[in-house]
Amino acid sequence: MSKQLKTSDCRRWVIKIGSALLTDNGRGLAVDAIDAWVEQIADLRKSGREMLLVSSGAVAEGMTRLGWTRRPHALHELQAAAAVGQMGLIQAYESRFQRYGLHTAQVLLTHDDLADRQRYLNARSTLRTLLRMGVVPVVNENDTVATEEIRFGDNDTLAALVANLVEADLLVLLTDQPGMFDRDPRRDAQASLLAEAQAEHRERLAAIPYTCPLPEGITPPLQPRPVAD
Repeated sequence: MSKQLKTSDCRRWVIKIGSALLTDNGRGLAVDAIDAWVEQIADLRKSGREMLLVSSGAVAEGMTRLGWTRRPHALHELQAAAAVGQMGLIQAYESRFQRYGLHTAQVLLTHDDLADRQRYLNARSTLRTLLRMGVVPVVNENDTVATEEIRFGDNDTLAALVANLVEADLLVLLTDQPGMFDRDPRRDAQASLLAEAQAEHRERLAAIPYTCPLPEGITPPLQPRPVAD
């Protein structure tokens, strides 16, 4: 039996919010949802916790601003949509956190930032400084310069790497899924919802398609990439 983690003992949090919880079915940002998430994060920040946010939603917001009704498949078009959408996403967070007297900071990372030791240390130093200042960093992938070969893949992976980068006490992945299953529930009606998963089970669990949310310490089915020590 593993030692249960008490969230009340966790001082530094990384929270990842998925697109399904931030957008109106992929059609721009859901303002009411963002209001609710920001209110909760602000409450946690004011209770003395350090909060770092990894947020999806840039592509959906960019599509709305550009008048696109279908999600593009070409990488350069997705990057363009993300670049446009980042403006709206950050504006939404900044204006709402300001209501609670909190500052935000936009931090865009690439895989190279975490693979190169000097850049890794610089990113860690900047994020830790922001947290000490009481700022809520809003982290996302720097889509405009990322290529297909060096993308993080999704924000769950990015959030896990950022949690490691800042030595977070807790990583929370917010999703519209009920939790993690022992098998893909879309393919197996007998799949069971897991109350707890151990890091040593990562090889078995990594075989599950990554549309199911993975907890901290579980390796997604991606090609290995070097991360600076």
